[in-house]
Amino acid sequence: MGITSAWSISAHNDDFIGTLAPRLLPLIAAERDDPFARERWDRWCREPLPDYRTWWEPFGRSCQREADSLNSFLELTASGEHVQKMYDGLSPHDDFSLLTDVWDLVTGAEDIFISVHSKEFALRSFFHAIGPDRALLLPGWCGNFLLTSSEVRETLPAVERALGFTPKERAEAENQDWLAYHDDEESVLDGPLRMWRQAAADARGLCGVSVTVY
Repeated sequence: MGITSAWSISAHNDDFIGTLAPRLLPLIAAERDDPFARERWDRWCREPLPDYRTWWEPFGRSCQREADSLNSFLELTASGEHVQKMYDGLSPHDDFSLLTDVWDLVTGAEDIFISVHSKEFALRSFFHAIGPDRALLLPGWCGNFLLTSSEVRETLPAVERALGFTPKERAEAENQDWLAYHDDEESVLDGPLRMWRQAAADARGLCGVSVTVY
């Protein structure tokens, strides 16, 4: 059975970021502090994956390590059970929803980057395309973060380094981003940096979440 995923980055004023903080920050911390997640992250840093076109070739016994590395990366970049609660609802006693209480409050298309894909995780393609060295420069954990306006300004130089490409580097990254885009759809290689720059210029915070929609 397939899934549909969404990775979003939305801009908000600091008051709204403050209302999200007690809900989202503990969920991100739980994802980051999970020992299995840390092990998967460390493995990806040690063993970056080859061209994605080779991933689905049959793995023989001699390739078990490569198969294990791939499976570890796939688990790392799937939506985690903790942040997923922002979409599913935190508990029977709390009807707060990422859909209605965050995304639906964004009034301008320029105030959100969202990449929705069937049978794919946008964050997964993004991470593979940029590689672990660049991903290490990004705040938060696996595409999930909550930043005040001052934190956006503080992290912008690192994000610029992570997502600034020479023409050759850009071509290489695009070659490893397997997502299909419509003409009016923003690439995962463009949207995040646009949002950081815009939020920094507008003195706004950012909320990033990677979830399974259904």
